[in-house]
Formats: sequence, structure tokens, C-alpha cells
Amino acid sequence: MTNSSHPYDALSPDQILDAVEAQGFVVNGRLFALNSYENRVYQVGLEEGPPIIAKFYRPNRWTEAQVREEHDYAKELAAADVPLIAPIAMPASGDTLGRHGDFLFTLFPQRGGQAPDTSTEDTLYRLGQWLGQWHNIGATRSFEHRPAFSILAGITDNSRYLTDHNWVPADLRPAWDSLIPDLIDTCARRIDDAGPVETLRLHGDCHAGNILVRDEQMLFVDLDDCRMGPAVQDLWLLLNGAEADQGAQFGELLEGYEMFREFNRRERYLIEPLRCYRQITHSAWLARRWDDPAFPRYFPWFTQPRYWSDQILALREQLAALQAPPIAIPGQY
Repeated sequence: MTNSSHPYDALSPDQILDAVEAQGFVVNGRLFALNSYENRVYQVGLEEGPPIIAKFYRPNRWTEAQVREEHDYAKELAAADVPLIAPIAMPASGDTLGRHGDFLFTLFPQRGGQAPDTSTEDTLYRLGQWLGQWHNIGATRSFEHRPAFSILAGITDNSRYLTDHNWVPADLRPAWDSLIPDLIDTCARRIDDAGPVETLRLHGDCHAGNILVRDEQMLFVDLDDCRMGPAVQDLWLLLNGAEADQGAQFGELLEGYEMFREFNRRERYLIEPLRCYRQITHSAWLARRWDDPAFPRYFPWFTQPRYWSDQILALREQLAALQAPPIAIPGQY
């Protein structure tokens, strides 16, 4: 067995508790790891009051300026009464961002809830309302440090990373190498079909798992992937099921959204390119994180040929989706 040298190896329970105590909290020693792979997130028990959530950012992923921009964005949204879980100011420093050793970290209040049922019309309508208000705020200025979505560059760079580092099995390389150029070319045509679209500050990863519902109150969580991009990026991840179902769901989202903000219908052409980007980026993310011991443990299937043959099949299906007409909204063009 080889010894791991990943930075997270230094993040022991004592280090976590020391970091929180150094910021003015009295901990009771209770520590519970929460599901998170990109960062490390823990529930920390306090001597008085409910537990708090401590998030330790993955070293060398975001700069301090980029993390602070995320925090400022969250505080801006919270000040406008958008329902999200924003980082809390730490008693010792008054700052929302702390540093302990090599780690930047932040603290959040503990909030419970479950993912919303996005198959129901009322839920989609309400989510659309909140996202319309969110995007009104996101459009008031641009990020200075956070990156923007770049669909074609992302597909190109991430697919090349996978082949350059020999993640795609040799016997599947011909299929992969012939498929990727077709995907890039078809995505480029769909992006051209969309025409010029406005970019704004987004949540960036707005799927149902990043929304909590409790007592009919919605709370958005996890702005770790916030960046500049088209509005549709925060909408399409909430769609699921058959194509007709997704069209009806999109219509409900937009009905709520346009109570507060106009939506450019041409952005529908970006949904399938964004889906393609997400598929390839996810595989590259797993590959880039493989030196983190948590990834081989939780994603053992990633190195199996079956995973890659399934990915090629899924990307062929995605190519067909890219060649089909954009999502249709009932009663609209």
C-alpha cells in the first residue's frame, strides 16, 4: 500500500475543530462528515446552540479572490431576500472566510430539508419566480475573478485531457476520437442558432440536490460553481423525464420566471450543448481528482471499460439530441 500525499490528508478531526474554535466558537467535539467530494464539509457540534456547517475548500481550486467573490455574491442575494444559505460572519474576525493552515474555510448555519419535487407545477413555478429574481440581481454586474461558462472550450479541453492521460481505453479510442469532433461541430452550430445571448452571474449548478425544501420554504445552497453564463444554465438542470414532459416543465418554470424577468427563448438552443459540456466535464472532473483517495473509494467504476463504453453510448445519444429541434414549450414557438 502506498502512502497518500493528498492535501486533505492534513485535515484531521483535530484540525477541523481547532479551525472552528479559533474563530470564536466553543465546540463540543462532535463532528460528522457530510456528503461532499469537491470540498470537505462537516457538521460541527457546539456547546451552546445548534451545530454549524464547516466547509473546507479544496486547495488550489479557487483563489482567495474567487472565493470572496462567491461570498459577496451570496451576501448580495441574501440582502435582497433571495432564499439561500449564505456564509456566516465568524465571531473572532467578523469575516466570512477563514484560513487554517493550507485551507480556506467558511461556516454556514445548519438547515434541514429535502430536495424539491420538480415534477409538480407549483414547485416549478415557485422556483422560476425565485430564479427570475436571482437573475435580476445577477445581471447588475459581472464577476471580476470567477470564470465564465465556455461550452466549446470546455468540451475540447476536457475531452483532450481524458485522451492525453489515457483514461479512455485503447480499444474504445477510435469511437471516442471520431465522436468528439462531431459533438464539437454540432454544439457550435447550436450555439450559432442561439445567437447573441446575455451572460450574467449564475448559481451555476442549480439542480434539485442544491435546493432544500422544509415547511414549504425553499432554500438554495452551494454557490461553489457560481460563474458567468446564460440564464438557461440555471433552468435546464431542473428538467427531467421525457421530452414532452421537459417542455411542459420548462413552460412552468418560465411562467414563474417571467413574472420578474424576461427570458430569451433563443437560449433553448443552448440546452443540449450545455448538457454535452456537463457530460464530458464530469468525466474529466473524476479524472482530475483521482489522486484524492476519496475518489477511487467512491467511484471505483470510473476505471472500468464498461463506464467508458456507456459514456460513448450516452454521447452518441447526445449527438442525436443536438441534431434534433430544441425543446418545445407547449403553446409557444
